[in-house]
Amino acid sequence: MTAGRLLLVRHGRTAYNSEARLQGQVDIPLDAVGRWQARTAAARLLTRHEPTAIVVSDLSRAHETASFLARAAGLDLAVDARLRERAFGLWEGLTGDDLRRDWADQFAVWRAGGQPEGVGAETRAEVAQRVREGILEHASALGPDDTLVVVSHGSAISCAVGDLLGMPTDWHGFAGMLNAHWTELVATRGDFSPAWRMVGYNLGPTDASTDWNAGPDTTRDSDAAAETRDPD
Repeated sequence: MTAGRLLLVRHGRTAYNSEARLQGQVDIPLDAVGRWQARTAAARLLTRHEPTAIVVSDLSRAHETASFLARAAGLDLAVDARLRERAFGLWEGLTGDDLRRDWADQFAVWRAGGQPEGVGAETRAEVAQRVREGILEHASALGPDDTLVVVSHGSAISCAVGDLLGMPTDWHGFAGMLNAHWTELVATRGDFSPAWRMVGYNLGPTDASTDWNAGPDTTRDSDAAAETRDPD
């Protein structure tokens, strides 16, 4: 038995997102825009899906994002620390300029898709394994007509989705997800591989404002966050 559908939701915006800082496992709350994103995304998701269960990372930005959806859906939240963001070690809290200045060689390796040494960051394989195990454990408690919503983090989701689709851990075919957007997978029926198929990636209410990353009714900011986004 497994859930028939997985919706993997990234948390809303934080101050670190706005400042283009690596968050990793630093426990940063949503900012005002992030709360608006979470509320708006929850309303849109519920027009398309009826969640059976919601499981969430133990970091506050994911928990607060999930709480908007849980209240609207009338569901309780299950917290699972395995759904935490990828740990970035000594780089957590730093910007792209910081890394380029103080960690030039390691930063070049990372931007090329490699694993920098001496940083203390989790590998993509480690993240994929723990997040996948958490997702599949919760999915296995549900049936084929059920929808499991997983509220997590950008790098954690992209690593896990690649793994669930049978891609190698060094594959970087996914662009970074927007805050409070989701990826949709459905269980494969029959004896086929992989066990999950992608229906959509980076889905969400991007028409809710002229610039989703800046909040409602604002002018467009730069894409500075792309510089320090994990290259997934």
